[in-house]
Amino acid sequence: MNNNQNQAQQQASKTNAAQVQKQNAASAQNQSYNTEFASETNVQEVKQQNAQSQARKQQNSSNNMNQ
Repeated sequence: MNNNQNQAQQQASKTNAAQVQKQNAASAQNQSYNTEFASETNVQEVKQQNAQSQARKQQNSSNNMNQ
């Protein structure tokens, strides 16, 4: 158990707190990260692809049962 504590302390000491704070501050100023990919995603297309994938799975499942 003591060995695990030492490893945790070693890993924690490798974190540069100042760098993390700097990244967090930069991220807070640029709140667009939450929507970075949202505008590039076509929801209808994704739903259609998911439906097609599900249909193929069901078809393959039925084919496997018939063999």
